[in-house]
Amino acid sequence: MSKADTSVGRTGISAGRTEDSPPTPDPRRWWGLVVIALAQLVVVLDMTIVNIALPSAQQDLGMTAGNRQWAITAYTLAFGGLLLLGGRLGDLFGRKRAFVIGLIGFAGASALGGAATGPGMLFAARALQGVFAALLAPAALSLMTTTFTDPRERGKAFGVFGAIAGAGSAIGMLVGGFLTEYLDWRWCLYVNAPVAVLAVIGATVLLKDSGRRTDAQLDILGAVLGTAGVLSIVYGFSEAESRGWTDSRVLTLLFGGVALLGAFALRQTRARTPLLPLHIVRDRQRAGAYVTMALVTIAMFGVFLFLTYYLQGIKGWSPLRTGVAYLPMTASMIIGSTQISARLLHKVPARVLITPGLITAAGGLAFLASMDVDATYLGHVLPGISLMGLGMGVTFMAAISTATGRVAPHEQGAASATLNTMQQVGGSVGTALLNTIAASMTTDWLTDHHVNPAEQTPQAKAALAEATVHGYSVATWISAGIMLLAAAVAGVFVNAGAPGRPADRTAKSVEAAETAETASRAG
Repeated sequence: MSKADTSVGRTGISAGRTEDSPPTPDPRRWWGLVVIALAQLVVVLDMTIVNIALPSAQQDLGMTAGNRQWAITAYTLAFGGLLLLGGRLGDLFGRKRAFVIGLIGFAGASALGGAATGPGMLFAARALQGVFAALLAPAALSLMTTTFTDPRERGKAFGVFGAIAGAGSAIGMLVGGFLTEYLDWRWCLYVNAPVAVLAVIGATVLLKDSGRRTDAQLDILGAVLGTAGVLSIVYGFSEAESRGWTDSRVLTLLFGGVALLGAFALRQTRARTPLLPLHIVRDRQRAGAYVTMALVTIAMFGVFLFLTYYLQGIKGWSPLRTGVAYLPMTASMIIGSTQISARLLHKVPARVLITPGLITAAGGLAFLASMDVDATYLGHVLPGISLMGLGMGVTFMAAISTATGRVAPHEQGAASATLNTMQQVGGSVGTALLNTIAASMTTDWLTDHHVNPAEQTPQAKAALAEATVHGYSVATWISAGIMLLAAAVAGVFVNAGAPGRPADRTAKSVEAAETAETASRAG
């Protein structure tokens, strides 16, 4: 590798320079961050905004109880399955181009879904949303990572990005509740279009791309194996919720997905331009951050669902009131991300932020797990979601920075896509696993107390509510345990010191990794 191929910025990040790499920071980069944040918000909130609208959409379009899940599953399958491919396409053909195409496609698919005349049209539109989200999400994170290289600026930028990544789900519930209650469920999809148009205009004017590779080809076989493997696993976990963990289809999908990913990993050692250069995931810091984020997502996704059902089903709150109830969590995430993590990230080791953040979040989950049917918002929900938000705000920023740091610009898409894939798989695992546990605990409680849930007496209804909350409580305690496990993983594996400026050492380590990877593929 020649000296022209590698340069190091102020953060010690090795950069595979191309002819269009900007020599100095773009003075409009903060406006560019606004554009990137808008795009990230659209992708994240779309995971929950449709949940609020689904009951109305089901009634309007005549969906059955058996097929309504595809309004969610079609999106998660396409998004999770295509992330690695989408990230690599951005690396090879330009992240700004991938960003803009992803935004335009996502807006068009959203408009198609809003205009759906039947279930099939809605499911197809949701799948298209997932396809373009898989192109957009890694491009957005990669653009931000390569735009902000100064340690202090990078911390502030990741603070904004981390707050949006963590709070997007809660914002989606609030927006979804408002639109469904006062307009129509279709606006939960239409709303993406104007936001995407603004982001496209901003991206065209403000964003620059410095990491395009014009000398590489796409690894088609690797793309097929990786996409099929992730898709199989995500689909398997989504089916496990309704079919059970011992169902033959579920087991075939899960074990088949693992086998496909094994073949994918083998292919990456031989491909000239691998979809996922394996030195990215071999790095101790990044691997620790990836696993940590996967565990955190497992713990959080089920809890969001439980709390929403608790407030609406047990407490009888409206969708809008439920969305408003999440606002303190959003505020706490912003505080943790921008006022704590952003100020300390360039001064202290990442695990000094991640581990206490996750312990704080686990404390919040403990508040939620201790709720019963008569629990109050001020006594249990508010302190629980506030602690969760604060801990997640501190954690997300430091973990995302670690997962995408010290990666050559032409590999940022692959690193970002891997992070997004871990989160997507974690969400699928969390939803299936925790829902299964909650349902099982609810059934066991009813059996132990000799209650027939089909009865319509006031006593039976009260017992069913108590059993349901018991199931939520047990699953949430398990979520707290998973969060503590994530804290332990981060404490052990994310062990780098405080960020400094060891430019030469970082350049040599990345160059050595790239050289070893090249030699391995050549062999």
